[in-house]
Amino acid sequence: MPASGVSAAAIAARLSALGLLTRVEEHPRHTSVEAEVPESVSAETWREVLDVVAEADRFGLLATSLNGRTLWAVVRKTVPTTGDVGGPGHQR
Repeated sequence: MPASGVSAAAIAARLSALGLLTRVEEHPRHTSVEAEVPESVSAETWREVLDVVAEADRFGLLATSLNGRTLWAVVRKTVPTTGDVGGPGHQR
């Protein structure tokens, strides 16, 4: 598992320990974590959640009237320093 996957798994585990249902997905350039956030979350839990997702490279909250609230976090995969970084025409 890439380092981003390990970091994302750790974030997911900590969010799960706070009672959130999480899922982790591998993507070509990053690993993402999503967690469903229930309607009633205490201020203390929100602080803990923010401490956890602050370890990611990016994070946010998607809130809709149809799907509720989904917290997301992204951990970027490291980019190789040599070789075919961005495909043809993007080599160093």
